[in-house]
Amino acid sequence: MSNLFVRTLREDPADAEVNSHKLLVRGGYVRRVAPGIYTWLPLGLKVLRKVENIVREEMDAAGAQEMLFPALLPREPYEATNRWEEYGPNLFRLKDRRENDYLLAPTHEEMFTVAVKDMYSSYKDLPVTLYQIQTKYRDEARPRAGIIRTREFIMKDAYSFDLEDEGLAASYENMRQAYQKVFARLGLPVAICSATSGAMGGSRSEEFLFPCAIGEDTFVRSPGGYAANTEAVTTPPVPEQDYSGVAEPTQVATPNAKTIEDLVGVLNEVAPREDRAWEAGDTLKNVVVVLTHPDGERELVVIGVPGDREVDLKRVEANVSPAEVELATPEDLAKHPELVAGYIGPRVIGPNSPARTVDEDGAVSGSVRYLLDPHVAKGSAWITGADEFEAHLVNMVYGRDFKADGMIEAAEVRAGDEAPDGSGPLSIERGIEVGHIFQLGRKYAKALDLKVLDQNGKAQVVTMGSYGIGVSRVMASLAELNCDEKGLVWPTHIAPAQVHVLATGKGDEVFEAAERIAAEIEAAGFEAIVDDRRKVSAGVKFADFELLGMPYGVVVGRGLKDGIVEVRDRREVTSTEVSVDEAVATVLDLLK
Repeated sequence: MSNLFVRTLREDPADAEVNSHKLLVRGGYVRRVAPGIYTWLPLGLKVLRKVENIVREEMDAAGAQEMLFPALLPREPYEATNRWEEYGPNLFRLKDRRENDYLLAPTHEEMFTVAVKDMYSSYKDLPVTLYQIQTKYRDEARPRAGIIRTREFIMKDAYSFDLEDEGLAASYENMRQAYQKVFARLGLPVAICSATSGAMGGSRSEEFLFPCAIGEDTFVRSPGGYAANTEAVTTPPVPEQDYSGVAEPTQVATPNAKTIEDLVGVLNEVAPREDRAWEAGDTLKNVVVVLTHPDGERELVVIGVPGDREVDLKRVEANVSPAEVELATPEDLAKHPELVAGYIGPRVIGPNSPARTVDEDGAVSGSVRYLLDPHVAKGSAWITGADEFEAHLVNMVYGRDFKADGMIEAAEVRAGDEAPDGSGPLSIERGIEVGHIFQLGRKYAKALDLKVLDQNGKAQVVTMGSYGIGVSRVMASLAELNCDEKGLVWPTHIAPAQVHVLATGKGDEVFEAAERIAAEIEAAGFEAIVDDRRKVSAGVKFADFELLGMPYGVVVGRGLKDGIVEVRDRREVTSTEVSVDEAVATVLDLLK
């Protein structure tokens, strides 16, 4: 400790919100350089490398081969796949001195594809799975939570290449099992959740989420085993309803109805139902959003959801990727006077608008697109806006009185909703995404013309899988999982050292005994840190032991004169006095 490059802190960093951020900075594992950019200090790098090695060993065991690409890449391959534009502002773009375009890679699909194209030409070369552990870059708008969401991060990305879809399915399952082994070895519990592919494209997609209250991802689980990111949850089919007994729409004045709750209250007074009171779920809420497409075009879209649910913008964005989604501003609405804020009905939007036109090529213009959430069943009757201030329509039937341009999963998923597979009611949890696997298919191979000759000598487009683990995010997740109010509590196999030997006396004999115990532990194949600082109090040394989080401690102090040292278990918060001659054997027994 006297010459280890570390400086521990007693106070939490001002910008720290979560335990892993607080403790990794306070313990001298990482150091902030700029928002979302961190230096890995010696202790942090030791843990990071151990996480990397576990990932590497399981990738190698699964038959994947490691390589390493540069992080600085040319524009052309990403332009061929449209991701130069599709990535939008998240992509770090730059020019060299000759004005050539480059990027700092957020992922390397294109480079892996080009490498296989350059090296392989026959079905006999396949299948192959390649991977790297590399630094990645994304211009995050809001870096947060220390190394959980950063602009520079360490990632393991692997890619499989197969001739047929059956081969892709086998490669995907192979990697899926390898991931389960990785997280089991790390001691990190994960939920494997169905997910959307987003800008990555492809068909099957699953996330590995570490269940954690501070996680940015929301996922659902059912008693029957269904698990999915909320963005990927699909609404069970809603049966078409018989509207033969529903009266024609009528307009009702609704003064002071600024919210759904207000609207229901007004209607129960001025237009009460005979069978039951009006409820929020009887209203159709039309929410205006803006889709910003990769080319910068802003498109207004109206989304209809039952009034007892909110629109989940993340779910919407997952279904319109690569476009980005935000709520429309007053300035956006001002360009469409037919949209009366708070009273938007279906009669002036989508295919219902009298202003809509369709040209000879089928191009639609003149009205805002209208999409409905699947909770809105064909034949169902609704209360909707009347496109007039303080007025609503009652008995508006979907399919009779209005139509939509299509359906979109947009409504929030709630606890108690039925799982799409019928396996029971959903519970909602939060988690940190630590891994993601995709069946990419042929998107990138087609764009970059990756073909090989099949058994008949015919050129075939290769099919691909993509498999990522956020290595630095895994380390943060392990820190979240393994800590208490005093500091970190690392598992033995990823700790910077397994044993922290503290010399807490003043005499030379104390420091000599501490050094001797550490040397014997290291001779047995384990790692030890010795706190040999002579002008540091025992209290500070104990606090640093608790903060840094080595699994076991050996305290050499005043008891040495009686031949006694203390062995501490950091996780169990227990201590045992043993003779100095038994100290190493005691620790080695604990490390078995």
